[in-house]
Amino acid sequence: MYTTPEPTVADFIHRLPKTETHLHIEGALPYELLKQLDSAKFSEPQACWARDFKWKDFETFEAHLIEHAMQWFTTPERYHEAATVIFNGLLKQNVRYVETSFHAGMIEFLGIPGPEILSAIRSAAPVGMEVRVFMGMARNCYNETLAPVLDKCVEWDGLAGIDLHGVEYLPLEDWTPKLWAKARAAGLETKAHTGEFGPAAHVREAIEVLGVKRIQHGVRAIEDPAVVQLAIDSGVTFDVCPISNVKLDVIETLEQHPIRSFFDQGLRCTISTDDPFSFGNTIADEYHALSSGLNFTPSELARLAKNGFEVALVDSALRDQWIAEVDGTLASIQ
Repeated sequence: MYTTPEPTVADFIHRLPKTETHLHIEGALPYELLKQLDSAKFSEPQACWARDFKWKDFETFEAHLIEHAMQWFTTPERYHEAATVIFNGLLKQNVRYVETSFHAGMIEFLGIPGPEILSAIRSAAPVGMEVRVFMGMARNCYNETLAPVLDKCVEWDGLAGIDLHGVEYLPLEDWTPKLWAKARAAGLETKAHTGEFGPAAHVREAIEVLGVKRIQHGVRAIEDPAVVQLAIDSGVTFDVCPISNVKLDVIETLEQHPIRSFFDQGLRCTISTDDPFSFGNTIADEYHALSSGLNFTPSELARLAKNGFEVALVDSALRDQWIAEVDGTLASIQ
């Protein structure tokens, strides 16, 4: 699917300060933790980590992820332990800022209060990294158990925002725009997974009906130039995960990925890994893929890194510091 770039570019990517703005905590489960549970069962690398692997469909991918995640994520302490490993691994890749989400369905499945999961993840942030935690929710999750949770979550201390997860063929329900507006009124960031398996019209709906400025994936917006232009004009950012898109067969090959066109048109995109447990990818792999598969230059990769810091939920001084470090890293190879 892609090759490792030449050593000087690979070194630049490693040294480049980076962000992860689209990371599912359950989907980032470190395989080493499953080995602790059952060293015999989890002794071999997963087939889905092969670079040329493709998932049969979203449902197969989701079932595999849930099957494994449910074996580990059973308590707040387990969330904390996994998050600690995840964040320290990212820090070693020079990731300074992370936006991660946990799935509201876990509250229903496990009976763990959401604020406890939130606190467990936030408390795992290492020195040198800023972490912001979102709660993700499926389009059809507003049920007897979760409705009261969703209605109150915007008041949780430390929650950075909310995100719409799950299969896109389900329509938006009436509760969703109301909750998204309520979250923004409370000062939270709002996101939506859309334009992945669903059409460009879903991206338009997320922007115009949900009012989001952060689209998770959004790649099928390329099918309608008017939607791409709407996103640009509205100041929307696409948090894109190229390797995920290829392995889920949303995009056939990396070389056909629309991030090249988005970037060239001036649509702000960030780069993330999505669910590395199921794709075997790192944030460095994502940058390598763009370099070798789509001919992104070091200057363009630096621009993508700065995009992540520009949307980071931090004060302007810290944002400016990070962006200056990106510029300094780029200048060191020019």
